[in-house]
Amino acid sequence: MPVIRAGQRPCTLVVCRGCCCGDPRKYPDSDHAWQLDRLRAGAAASGGRFAVRTTDCLGPCDQANVVVVQPSTAGRLAGGRAVWVGFAMGDDCTDDLIAWADAGGPGLAEPPITLELQFVRPPREARSRARR
Repeated sequence: MPVIRAGQRPCTLVVCRGCCCGDPRKYPDSDHAWQLDRLRAGAAASGGRFAVRTTDCLGPCDQANVVVVQPSTAGRLAGGRAVWVGFAMGDDCTDDLIAWADAGGPGLAEPPITLELQFVRPPREARSRARR
Protein backbone atom coordinates (compact mmCIF):
# COMPACT_ATOMS: atom_id res chain seq x y z
CA MET A 1 0.00 0.00 0.00
CA PRO A 2 1.47 3.37 -0.98
CA VAL A 3 2.18 6.01 1.66
CA ILE A 4 -0.41 8.79 1.45
CA ARG A 5 0.43 12.29 2.64
CA ALA A 6 -2.24 14.10 4.65
CA GLY A 7 -2.88 16.48 1.76
CA GLN A 8 -3.83 13.56 -0.46
CA ARG A 9 -6.02 11.57 1.91
CA PRO A 10 -8.66 9.53 0.06
CA CYS A 11 -12.22 8.92 1.16
CA THR A 12 -11.99 6.29 3.91
CA LEU A 13 -14.49 3.68 5.06
CA VAL A 14 -13.96 3.02 8.76
CA VAL A 15 -15.54 -0.34 9.48
CA CYS A 16 -16.47 -1.11 13.07
CA ARG A 17 -15.36 -4.54 14.21
CA GLY A 18 -15.73 -4.08 17.96
CA CYS A 19 -18.02 -5.77 20.42
CA CYS A 20 -21.15 -6.10 18.25
CA CYS A 21 -20.30 -5.14 14.69
CA GLY A 22 -18.96 -8.05 12.73
CA ASP A 23 -19.99 -10.51 15.44
CA PRO A 24 -21.54 -13.66 13.94
CA ARG A 25 -23.13 -14.43 17.32
CA LYS A 26 -25.19 -11.23 17.10
CA TYR A 27 -25.91 -11.46 13.37
CA PRO A 28 -25.43 -15.10 12.35
CA ASP A 29 -27.04 -14.61 8.93
CA SER A 30 -24.47 -12.05 7.80
CA ASP A 31 -21.10 -12.94 6.33
CA HIS A 32 -19.05 -10.26 8.06
CA ALA A 33 -15.69 -11.51 6.75
CA TRP A 34 -17.03 -11.49 3.19
CA GLN A 35 -18.25 -7.90 3.60
CA LEU A 36 -14.85 -6.71 4.81
CA ASP A 37 -13.12 -8.62 1.99
CA ARG A 38 -15.52 -7.05 -0.54
CA LEU A 39 -14.90 -3.54 0.79
CA ARG A 40 -11.14 -4.07 0.69
CA ALA A 41 -11.35 -5.47 -2.85
CA GLY A 42 -13.33 -2.39 -3.90
CA ALA A 43 -10.69 -0.12 -2.39
CA ALA A 44 -7.92 -2.03 -4.14
CA ALA A 45 -9.76 -1.77 -7.46
CA SER A 46 -10.36 1.96 -6.97
CA GLY A 47 -6.74 2.84 -7.67
CA GLY A 48 -6.44 4.82 -4.45
CA ARG A 49 -9.74 6.74 -4.68
CA PHE A 50 -10.78 5.24 -1.35
CA ALA A 51 -9.37 3.22 1.52
CA VAL A 52 -10.77 0.85 4.12
CA ARG A 53 -9.69 0.41 7.72
CA THR A 54 -11.16 -1.30 10.75
CA THR A 55 -11.53 -0.03 14.28
CA ASP A 56 -12.80 -1.16 17.64
CA CYS A 57 -16.27 -0.27 18.86
CA LEU A 58 -17.59 3.01 17.46
CA GLY A 59 -20.43 3.15 19.94
CA PRO A 60 -23.94 2.84 18.51
CA CYS A 61 -24.13 -0.93 19.10
CA ASP A 62 -27.91 -0.95 18.69
CA GLN A 63 -27.32 0.09 15.06
CA ALA A 64 -24.60 -2.46 14.22
CA ASN A 65 -22.92 -2.90 11.83
CA VAL A 66 -21.59 0.66 11.67
CA VAL A 67 -19.39 2.17 8.97
CA VAL A 68 -18.14 5.76 9.05
CA VAL A 69 -17.53 7.29 5.62
CA GLN A 70 -14.81 9.91 6.04
CA PRO A 71 -14.36 12.47 3.28
CA SER A 72 -11.18 12.78 1.30
CA THR A 73 -9.10 15.92 1.65
CA ALA A 74 -10.82 17.32 -1.44
CA GLY A 75 -14.21 16.29 -0.09
CA ARG A 76 -13.56 18.00 3.24
CA LEU A 77 -12.44 21.17 1.43
CA ALA A 78 -15.73 21.01 -0.50
CA GLY A 79 -17.69 20.89 2.78
CA GLY A 80 -18.00 17.13 3.26
CA ARG A 81 -18.14 15.73 6.78
CA ALA A 82 -17.95 12.20 8.13
CA VAL A 83 -21.17 10.25 7.68
CA TRP A 84 -22.18 7.40 9.98
CA VAL A 85 -24.02 4.50 8.37
CA GLY A 86 -25.87 2.08 10.61
CA PHE A 87 -27.23 -1.39 9.93
CA ALA A 88 -24.54 -1.69 7.25
CA MET A 89 -24.95 -5.31 6.23
CA GLY A 90 -25.82 -7.18 3.07
CA ASP A 91 -24.86 -7.03 -0.55
CA ASP A 92 -26.85 -3.92 -1.48
CA CYS A 93 -25.47 -1.80 1.36
CA THR A 94 -21.93 -3.00 0.65
CA ASP A 95 -22.32 -2.15 -3.04
CA ASP A 96 -23.71 1.31 -2.16
CA LEU A 97 -20.79 2.03 0.19
CA ILE A 98 -18.27 1.03 -2.48
CA ALA A 99 -20.00 3.03 -5.21
CA TRP A 100 -20.24 6.18 -3.09
CA ALA A 101 -16.63 6.00 -1.89
CA ASP A 102 -15.42 5.27 -5.42
CA ALA A 103 -17.34 8.31 -6.72
CA GLY A 104 -15.63 10.54 -4.14
CA GLY A 105 -17.70 10.22 -0.97
CA PRO A 106 -18.89 13.09 1.25
CA GLY A 107 -18.45 16.52 -0.27
CA LEU A 108 -17.79 15.22 -3.78
CA ALA A 109 -20.60 12.80 -4.62
CA GLU A 110 -24.19 12.34 -3.54
CA PRO A 111 -24.80 9.14 -1.61
CA PRO A 112 -27.21 6.56 -3.00
CA ILE A 113 -30.72 7.29 -1.67
CA THR A 114 -30.97 3.80 -0.19
CA LEU A 115 -27.78 4.42 1.78
CA GLU A 116 -29.11 7.77 3.06
CA LEU A 117 -31.92 5.85 4.75
CA GLN A 118 -29.26 4.16 6.89
CA PHE A 119 -27.50 7.33 8.07
CA VAL A 120 -27.34 7.51 11.87
CA ARG A 121 -26.24 10.13 14.36
CA PRO A 122 -22.81 9.52 15.83
CA PRO A 123 -22.71 8.84 19.55
CA ARG A 124 -22.35 11.85 21.83
CA GLU A 125 -18.66 11.13 22.54
CA ALA A 126 -17.80 11.19 18.84
CA ARG A 127 -19.69 14.46 18.33
CA SER A 128 -17.88 16.17 21.21
CA ARG A 129 -14.47 14.99 19.91
CA ALA A 130 -15.33 16.31 16.44
CA ARG A 131 -16.01 19.81 17.82
CA ARG A 132 -12.54 20.13 19.38
